[in-house]
Formats: sequence, C-alpha cells, structure tokens
Amino acid sequence: MDTKSTLGVAVPPRRVADLPGPRGWPLLGNLFQIDLPSMHLQLEAWADIWGPLYRLRLANRDVLVVTRTDLIASILRDRPDGWRRLRKLRAVLDEMGPPGLFAAEGDPWRRQRRLVASAFAPGTLKRYFSLIERVTERLKERLDEAARRGEWIDLQGLLMRYTVDVTASLAFGIDVNTLQQSGDALQKHLDKVLPTLMRRIHAPFPYWHYFKLPSDRAFDRDLAICHAAVAGFIQTARDRMAVDLALFAHPTNMLEAMLAARDAEGGGLSEGEVVGNVLTMLIAGEDTTANTLAWTLYLLRQHPETWRELVAEAEAAIGREPLARSFVVADGLCVAEDCANEAMRLRPVAPVLFLENNKVCEIDGIALPADSFVICVMRSGAVDTATAPDAGDFRPSRWRIPMDPADQTLTMASFPFGGGPRICPGRYLAMIEMKMVLSMLARNYDLIEVGTEDGKPPCERLAFAMSPVGLRMKLAMRADP
Repeated sequence: MDTKSTLGVAVPPRRVADLPGPRGWPLLGNLFQIDLPSMHLQLEAWADIWGPLYRLRLANRDVLVVTRTDLIASILRDRPDGWRRLRKLRAVLDEMGPPGLFAAEGDPWRRQRRLVASAFAPGTLKRYFSLIERVTERLKERLDEAARRGEWIDLQGLLMRYTVDVTASLAFGIDVNTLQQSGDALQKHLDKVLPTLMRRIHAPFPYWHYFKLPSDRAFDRDLAICHAAVAGFIQTARDRMAVDLALFAHPTNMLEAMLAARDAEGGGLSEGEVVGNVLTMLIAGEDTTANTLAWTLYLLRQHPETWRELVAEAEAAIGREPLARSFVVADGLCVAEDCANEAMRLRPVAPVLFLENNKVCEIDGIALPADSFVICVMRSGAVDTATAPDAGDFRPSRWRIPMDPADQTLTMASFPFGGGPRICPGRYLAMIEMKMVLSMLARNYDLIEVGTEDGKPPCERLAFAMSPVGLRMKLAMRADP
C-alpha cells in the first residue's frame, strides 16, 4: 500500500473506521437511522457536517461515503475493472430474473454493452425517429383531451406510459400503446419493481426467503406480469425473424440483434441475458426519463421566463407543426436540452451509487481493502454554493457556451447518466424523448399549473430512482399555436 509523504515523513493511509461520521447505535451502527425514501437527502446533510468523505457503520460493516466530484469521476472511470455494483444488489436482481446489462460485470458486461449501445446510438435514433414521433403524437392526443376538459393530469403516470411505449417500439419493435389503454397497463406493474428493489437491498436480512408480506406477494404478481410481457415480446420477435430470415443478418432493433447473437452458432448471449436486457430496458426507460421530465416541467412552471424561451424556440424550430417532425429538428432544440440538463443537475434521478471495489485501492489517502462498500453521493458537487452563489437555482442558460468558469465547474460535476465506460447507453434516447415532449408542450399549450395537490413543493422520494411525489399538471390549449 502506497503512503503519502509530508515533509519527507511517510504518512500511512487511513482506514474508513478512522473517519468521522454520524454516531450510531451499539451493534447496529447507523443501519436503522437511515430513512430509505430520503436516504440521499440524509447523506447530503451528513456531508455538510462531516465533510466530503465520511464513515457510516451498517451493522458490522464500515461504509465510505464520497461526495467529492473529482473522486467520484475517478471511480466512474475505473469501472468495470476496478469497481462493481454491490453484491447484495446483484443477489436481489438475480432473484427477480436473469441479469441484463445493468447487473452484468466484466466480460459479460462488455459483450452485452455493444449490442445495447448500438440500439440507442444517435444513428439508430435517426433511422427510427418515426417511432418516437408516433408515440409523441399519441401523448399529444391525451394532453389535448385533458386540456379541453380542464382536467388535472397525473404527470408521472402519463409520462411513464410515454417512455414505456417509446422504449418498446424502438428497442423491441413492439407497439404496446399503453398511452391509449385505460386501467391495468404494463406501466402500472413495471413501476413496482424499483421500490421493491430498493427495499430489499437495504433489508437487514432476506426475510422474503422465509415469509412474505402482502406487499411481497403483490410484487410477485406484478413481476410475473412483467415477465409474461417480456416473453411475449421475445416470441413476437422470433416469429418475425422466422418469416424474414434477413433480420438475422440485418436486425432492425435491439431485441432482434440480441436474438440473432443468441441463435448464432457459438452466439455470445444466453437466453437469460436476452430476457434480462428486455426487462432492464423497460424498467430503466420508464422511471428515469419520466421522472426527469416531471421535475423539468415543475421547475419550468416556477420560472415563467424560461418557459417563454422554450416556447419561442419551439415556435421557431417546429413552425406550424404540432411537434418536431425530424430527428435533425428535435436534436437541435438547444433550449429544451439546457432545461433538461439543468433539471438533472438539480434533481438527478440517480442521486446515489452503491459500489464495491474489486481490488485493494486508496481514495484520497484512505485504504480500501477489496470488497469495501462505497456510496457515491452524486449531487453535492453540482449544487455547491461555494462554487457559485446561485448553484441551487434553476438557470438553464448556464449550460450555454461560452460558460462562466463557476458554471462550467457545476455542469461538469453533474453525472445524471453516470460516467466512464459504464455511462448510461440510453442517454441519447432519453434526451431526444425529453426534447420532443418539452417542445411539443411549449408549442401547443399554456402551462397553467404543475404542482402538488396541497401546493407545497414536491418531496423527493428515493425508490432506487428519485422521483417527485404527487406532481400533477393542468394545461390549456394555446389560443394561437
């Protein structure tokens, strides 16, 4: 283990146990002091007290909490070889079904990453933009109806249907059309997965192996419906490929590409990996983008001057059309992109990252044996008022080049899609979806209200992904769209 030198005197590395941190209970440490739905807020608040690197004690395990941007960036760059997801997370994911790209590590991750990344590359999105356009038109139909009736819209529920429909169309070639369904749509079952995942990761022991609460039995039913939908998607794609054998050589979506790799002699994917990636894409595509859009619309309603900038951009770029009709137009919506980036800086849907190191290492002079537990708190550096006094304000213009040095520091500290080799492969799709929805809304509606029923700011709830609680929206048709 390397040591640091101060004035020629070797300084041995510190241990995590030597760091300051919140005082815990005997034997249990901080385990039962953490409120899971607001865990990220607690971790940020403790960093204000104990500094950018501090210790938690979870039962018999010391945990290093890191909030410094430079250290987090270094960790992200060293994945997957140096760092992996928490083993407990992988165990819980394995119980829910075969692992996909999200849970894969090492060579299995590299093999799957190539196929998944190609499915969401800008070139692929450009070729199949018409699918995104069609789903956005359906969203507009739902919004038109609500606006004419003056109805409140369940913002997250509607946006989650939209993102599920886009993902299924683009990645699987399946038109699930949850937007035009009423009642028990697939989305209602998908949105039960991440909260249960979060709860089980942090459970003191896997109680569900021995007895199941009503919530666990309900989750089993929801998960079974999701797996049945996935099996249907895969079988539909297989039937399509059996009719058109050219799809094995020239697949048109991610699912076809994975099935071609699975069925090839010596293929690189297992059947379980195909199933795991289909389920992962549905869940990841639903929660993260929908919640970011909800936060963005809430912040825009609080800043009418920025909303007017978005309206002006939509009018200039889209013209008389109700929404962007080409990938080039959608991709060029700079104000919409700035708004989304600023919302992700202030309200990241992945505010914490749980990792373990594969080998002995040091972080800023702190010795970490292999298999140490590290929590990266992702937002702190991006909202640091020591860098810029207005760091906590919603100001999308800070993303425009040339940047003020303080703004550049803040924006570079924002990791909404992660970073390094394991940066989210769906980031291009997420941004196109957000720009399509934001510009369509700005072009066609007046934003009457986005908020909670009691008028208070929405709470941040962490259920693996972080979401606003209880947001609803009311629109009016623009008099001269």
